[in-house]
Amino acid sequence: MFNKTETEQKVAEFLLQIKAIKLQPANPFTWASGWKSPIYCDNRVTLSHPGIRTYIRQRLVEMIQEEFAGVGCVAGVATAGIPQGVLVAQELGLPFAYVRSKPKEHGTGSMIEGEIKEGQRVLVIEDLISTGKSSLQAVEALREAGHEVVGLAAIFSYGFDVAAENFKQAKCRFATLSNYSALLKTAEEGQYILPDDVALLQKWRENPAEWGK
Repeated sequence: MFNKTETEQKVAEFLLQIKAIKLQPANPFTWASGWKSPIYCDNRVTLSHPGIRTYIRQRLVEMIQEEFAGVGCVAGVATAGIPQGVLVAQELGLPFAYVRSKPKEHGTGSMIEGEIKEGQRVLVIEDLISTGKSSLQAVEALREAGHEVVGLAAIFSYGFDVAAENFKQAKCRFATLSNYSALLKTAEEGQYILPDDVALLQKWRENPAEWGK
C-alpha cells in the first residue's frame, strides 16, 4: 500500500544524499528561464544509483495504481521522463511511448514516438514539475493525436501555485512522490541546510520569478 508521507520524506532524503537536489541559498543557480534559484534538481542522477532507482520505480508504480485507474499505456516526456517512464512501463507490463519537446525535423515530423493504440488510456511520466509548462505541452500533444490522458505522475514538484493552476486549466490530474515542503523539512532535520536558510527558501517559492533580483 502506498504510504504518501513516508514516501515524500524518503524520496527527498535520497535526492539530497546523492546531490540530485542541491541547495545553495548563498550562491543561487540560474535556471534556463533566467530565474535565480537557491535550489537545483536533476533527477537523472537517481538512474546511477540502482537501489534508489528501484525505490523510485516501485513507489511510482504504487502511486499510479492508487491514483490513476485503467492505465493502458505509459508515455514519458523527453528527455528526463523517458527512462523513468520505461522503468514504470516495464514494472506494470504496459506499452511505452514518449513525447518529444518539439516535432521531429525529418521523416514524419511527429512529436510522439512509439505506438499508442486507439482506446488506450495514457499516463504521462515526468521527472520534475516546475511551472508545468513542458509537461502540459506533452499532454496536449497526446490529446491532439486523439489519445485520452488519465493524468501525469512525477518524482518531484516545487509546489508552485502557477503549476497547480496550469494543471487545473488543462484539466489534467497530477501526482508526485515528493515535493518542496517535504524537501525543506527533510533538509532541515538532516542538517543539509542551516535553520536560518529555511525562511529564505520558503520565500523563494512564493515568488520565484522575482526572487534574487
